Amino acid sequence: MIDDTIAKIQQQLREASNLSPDKRAELQDLIAQLRTEISGLREVDPDRADSIAAFAKVSALEATRPDQQPDATKTAIDDLQSSVTGFEAAHPKLTAVVNRIASTLSNLGI
Repeated sequence: MIDDTIAKIQQQLREASNLSPDKRAELQDLIAQLRTEISGLREVDPDRADSIAAFAKVSALEATRPDQQPDATKTAIDDLQSSVTGFEAAHPKLTAVVNRIASTLSNLGI
C-alpha cells in the first residue's frame, strides 16, 4: 500500500502544471527520501507508515491542484505534520523529511 501511495504522489507531481521544474524536482527528491525513511517504519509500525503516506498523498494533491483551496491545503499539510508527532526521537530522519515536504508544499504560495 505504501509503495502504491508514494507512486501516486510521484504521478501527481509529474502531472502538476502549476509547479516550476525546480520545485517539482525538489518535491520528487523529498518523496524519494520519504519512501526510504518510511520503509523502515513499515517494519515496526505499518499502520503509522500507511497513515503518513496517506497524509503525504492528500497534501501533495491539495498543494498541486490547479484550483487550489488554501484552507483545504493548509489542513492537509497540518495533518501531514501531525502524523509524525512523537516520532522526533525514534525517527528523526523521517520527521525531518515530512517537515521538509510540508514546508515545501506550504511555500508554493498557498
